[in-house]
Amino acid sequence: MQKNKAFGIVSSADNSIHVEGLHDYRPIGSFSFLGRFRVIDFPISNMSNSGMDRIQVYVRSRARSIAEHIGSGRHYNINSKRGKIQLLFAEDTNPHSIYNNDISAYMENIDIIERMHQDYVIIAPSFMVYKQDFKQLLDTHIESGADVTLLYHKVDNAKEYYQNCKTVSINRQKGILSIERNLGTAKEKNIFMETYCMSKEVFISLIKEARSLSSIYTLSDIVNLKCKDMDIRGVQHKGYFASLLSLSDYYRASIDLLDYDVASNLFRPEWPIYTRTTDSCPTQYFETSSVTNSFISNGCLLEGSVENSVIGRSVEIKKGATVKNSIIMAYAVIEEGVHIENAIVDKWAHIIHVKDISGTPEHPQYVKRRDTL
Repeated sequence: MQKNKAFGIVSSADNSIHVEGLHDYRPIGSFSFLGRFRVIDFPISNMSNSGMDRIQVYVRSRARSIAEHIGSGRHYNINSKRGKIQLLFAEDTNPHSIYNNDISAYMENIDIIERMHQDYVIIAPSFMVYKQDFKQLLDTHIESGADVTLLYHKVDNAKEYYQNCKTVSINRQKGILSIERNLGTAKEKNIFMETYCMSKEVFISLIKEARSLSSIYTLSDIVNLKCKDMDIRGVQHKGYFASLLSLSDYYRASIDLLDYDVASNLFRPEWPIYTRTTDSCPTQYFETSSVTNSFISNGCLLEGSVENSVIGRSVEIKKGATVKNSIIMAYAVIEEGVHIENAIVDKWAHIIHVKDISGTPEHPQYVKRRDTL
């Protein structure tokens, strides 16, 4: 693939998706992930590592945290002369409006899309975590002669998980027959990774046709409709994959990555995940602290016990406190004698009086941002 042959689009989750608690304050792309990353770092890093340096990020609501994190985009190793990350918005910022979808955002910015010099576009979601060489995907797409190429991941636990995801039906020639919601009716499913590769011309024609057919059609709706008369192929993704469309999805993905073998599948030296760095002091481990199998970010003060957990930046865990199988986000304070297990504690929360906060791996307990308990 020649460099810059494709431009990138990072899309938002559809309006029917609501991640309990976390979503009240920021879009999924802004969710803290493993203490130091944001979820949106993964699709942007995939594009940057694939030699793409023109990227559009679509934001539908609560744009502040995404805008602050992405900034100029320099930390994503994008060519400083030719490269550019653009934040693009929809006029309808109501997060629950059926009209505030990806097609409406593309239509409002259609002139910007039409002005892009690249021949192809790769569209990736801001709410899934995976590693993918988009150069390879584009080469496969061009060689196949397909109109549209979709990325999918084969799973054997679709009954229990991936409930808010879409699935693809595939024939033996890897042709896509349909895109449907996962209804949890079968264990083995091909989960659609909401990732598309197509020419800019096909993309523009699909946007305009979707809008003419229905004001609430999404890109996946129009692609599904076109499965009958367009050549739409599937490419199987291998490796780590997580979809963060529910609180339990987010919790499970974070805890799974505490396994070194799983994490080493996602984090490779030759494929860095870029993020905005925050300069702070190293974490201080006091004599009373005990930490096992956990991700610990910078700037923490740890006097208590931490096991199988993800601890964000500048968290304080006081003497006698225990944190187990949990995610504690930046600037939270866990006071003496508090026990937290199977929980997600949002930023700036202060746990003082409630001595036991416990959920289950299937239903983690959530503590709101800035809450005092």
